[in-house]
Amino acid sequence: MAEHEWMNDIRALVGKEYGRVYAWDKVNAPMIRQWCEVMGVDAARYTAEGAVTAPPAMLQVWCMEGLTANNYPPGSTTDNPYEALKLMEAQGLASVVAVNSELSFGRDLREGERLYYTTRLDSISAEKTTALGTGYFVTLVMTFCSEQPQGDEEVGQLLFRVFKFRAANPAQPADDKASAAARASAAAKRPQPGISDDTRFFWEGARAGRLLIQRCKGCGLLRHPPGPVCSQCHSFEWDTVQASGRGTVYSFVVMHYPEVAPFDHPNPIALIALEEGTRLVSQLVGVQPGQVRIGQAVQVEFNSFDDGELVLPQFRPVAAAEGVNA
Repeated sequence: MAEHEWMNDIRALVGKEYGRVYAWDKVNAPMIRQWCEVMGVDAARYTAEGAVTAPPAMLQVWCMEGLTANNYPPGSTTDNPYEALKLMEAQGLASVVAVNSELSFGRDLREGERLYYTTRLDSISAEKTTALGTGYFVTLVMTFCSEQPQGDEEVGQLLFRVFKFRAANPAQPADDKASAAARASAAAKRPQPGISDDTRFFWEGARAGRLLIQRCKGCGLLRHPPGPVCSQCHSFEWDTVQASGRGTVYSFVVMHYPEVAPFDHPNPIALIALEEGTRLVSQLVGVQPGQVRIGQAVQVEFNSFDDGELVLPQFRPVAAAEGVNA
């Protein structure tokens, strides 16, 4: 197949190096502990006194911009390393899907090091036709370095590959898309949970309007998700305790894409810290996605779906539950 003429300028960018993006903070113990807690990793392995190192998988984390997009530290490049993707968008290749994200590590990072990365447009494939549509695989390589008095040292790389394409099905008019989405949402049912001997109590409790948490009879540890054995004392004996249903938003994400029926989008999903001391993942209701906040007080409510086939515990901000705008 003959190459599109407009691809010449885009291919000319292959091999281009984009400037440095710095980390906001040096490698530090508090961020390591917080990351380990979220990921379920033993922080003591990395933050032992006098020998603080960072988990290798944190490499990409140090140079992220934070909650505000493109909010990088002073001295970072203002170049757009994704300019090839932007040029493709101008030619109608408006869709993108991530294909590969591969981290490689040179060595452990030590407390006090300051990192930066540079980006190289590594390659653009020949035009490919897939079930998604027709487009190009674009590969970028981010090289992470540590600033050192004797000369900066490469400590790892991130290979990131995306497929930039023109969707196989032409876009429907807005009205048609809305009606198609409504039909799909009406026809689709929410996925049923996998129920085992260890989790049956939770779903039966939900149907009865009770939020039940598994409790170890040996040491009293509350645990969720439920399991057959206590992670603390290894006892197989357990019972349940009814939670108040009050808690706070410990963390959250807002799902924008892909839009999957029958869920509404954007779809806020939160990790709820219950006042009894354990956490669970649930959908938030009664709040605009942009209004969700860490630490926000929430209260459980039980909602049924698919003509009563499924009852789910969902959480609503307390102010909204009391009839006040959240």
